Amino acid sequence: MHARPVAALTATALGIAVLLAPGSASAVPEAAAQQDEPLVIAHRGASAYAPENTLAAVDLADRMGFVWVENDVQRTKDGELVVVHDDSLARTTDVEQVFPDRAPWKVRDFTAAEIARLDAGSWRGAEWAGARVPTLKQYLHRVDENNQKLLLEIKKPELYPGIEKDTLRVLGEEGWLDRRHVAGRLVIQSFGADTVKAVHQQRPDLTTGFLGTPAVTDLPAYAAFTDQINPTHTSLTAEYVAAVHALKGAHGKPLRVNTWTVNDAAGAARVDSFGVDGIITNNPDVVRDAVS
Repeated sequence: MHARPVAALTATALGIAVLLAPGSASAVPEAAAQQDEPLVIAHRGASAYAPENTLAAVDLADRMGFVWVENDVQRTKDGELVVVHDDSLARTTDVEQVFPDRAPWKVRDFTAAEIARLDAGSWRGAEWAGARVPTLKQYLHRVDENNQKLLLEIKKPELYPGIEKDTLRVLGEEGWLDRRHVAGRLVIQSFGADTVKAVHQQRPDLTTGFLGTPAVTDLPAYAAFTDQINPTHTSLTAEYVAAVHALKGAHGKPLRVNTWTVNDAAGAARVDSFGVDGIITNNPDVVRDAVS
């Protein structure tokens, strides 16, 4: 899919054209920025229009009026947590040019200092040249600075034993485990059920989500350690959403459903009709307009 030029994005729900070039002022008034339900969650930031998982993508989501952003966390060779989706750096950085002899360019084989040298923006367009792979600390600081909220995915935990504890440590050091953040600004999710369990056991106050579509008969077991069931949109039906909502999660509230990755208006309208609580999308403006 080819992204539209950033400067051409429109806030059609407001009936006005807006410019969203890097550095521009907030494009959408706060009161109109985002409806409550379903939540529209900017996947890897505003990743249809800016390089995914970078601070630029977070900032663009903010300028577009999106409060919730999603990101991916992995661990470097020297133990630093960085925000990147793939377990290889090849797709979204210039690592093959900078370190040509280091194939297959796995995140875990590079130090944080080496990764900090990489250009994580030029692959997305010349205007993003020089964007970097942020550390989790840098990312948390920017999300906080923007007064945004975070859906944090612990990526491929099987590659990084103990990453759950590491993630909680960094969140604590950066002030993200205080009452204000825990109460409504942070959700930790993973495809790894054991990882979600570990986070719940280590910090029972945190909201957690399981990425996947467990069988309806297995949902009660998941409800013991998670608050959200977050499935791919292709696996969803209204009946499944209702089955999830019928159960109470780890904190005694009905389980929620955030579905991914919905990037077109028809898909957004479809999952909205199922009663989902949130929609994770690369194209948050398109989804917002479709469900408004």
